[in-house]
Parts: sequence; structure tokens; C-alpha cells
Amino acid sequence: MSRRFQVTFDAHDPRALSSFWRDALKYVHPGPPGVEVPEGADPLDAWDEFLARIGVPEDQRNSRSAIEDPEGEGPRVFFQQVPEDKVAKNRVHLDVRAAPGLRGEERMAALETECDRLVGLGAKRVRRFEPAPPLSAGHIVMTDPEGNEFCLD
Repeated sequence: MSRRFQVTFDAHDPRALSSFWRDALKYVHPGPPGVEVPEGADPLDAWDEFLARIGVPEDQRNSRSAIEDPEGEGPRVFFQQVPEDKVAKNRVHLDVRAAPGLRGEERMAALETECDRLVGLGAKRVRRFEPAPPLSAGHIVMTDPEGNEFCLD
């Protein structure tokens, strides 16, 4: 039997980075424990109210954040605040499947469209790799708002 896992990011601003990845992956922020977040309400606002109510000091309320797959199938992604800067290439990165089943120019056009959307959310484009069959279908390397590398493939 396989194991479930969580992906964890170190971050300077967990709330902002989790919001980027929420939109990039089409995930959601879960509500606080025991709190029913009304439809259309922002779960992050509910977290602010919850943390204030339980006495978490304001300067500690952005020390962690999480996002989840609304379908319940993908891994949970956790963001924890760290003081140090990212100083080297990540040893693990996410490959975001933005063009499943597509090939050639149709695939690359879909990747470019998603690249443009993510740049609008704060990502940076690094480099495009053209298809090189049979081993590579082509991909685009990007970084998230805190400099973590990921690929659109």
C-alpha cells in the first residue's frame, strides 16, 4: 500500500506563498479546526479570526499556512516560516502537469498559456525547453514568488 505525503515549503511569507500555489495548483486553503467557512468567504480571514480568538500573537499568525486539493486526491502542501534566504537550487521541485496528453506545438502552446497565467500571479519564467522526442515532450522552467524552481510540463 502506498503512503500519503505532504509537500513542505520553507518560506519568508507563508500566507503569500500558499496563496500563489493555491492558485497555481487550483487548490484551496482549508478552514480552521471546528470552523465552518461559509461558501464564498475567504478561509484566510477565518484563520485570522480563529488565531486572534485563541490568543496567537499577531506577529506569529503568518508562521504557517497550508493548501489542499479540493478533490482530496493530491498531497497537502504546507508552508512554514523560516528566517534564512534560499541560497541554492532546490533539491526537490514540483512538476506542474499543465498539458497532459498533448504533444508538439499544441502542448507547448498550452504550457505558454499556463506560464503567462502564473507570471500574472507572481511567478518568473526561467527557460523553455523544446520537445526532443522520444525522451522529452518539452517543458518550461519557472520560479515561484520566493525563488523556488518548478516546471510546467
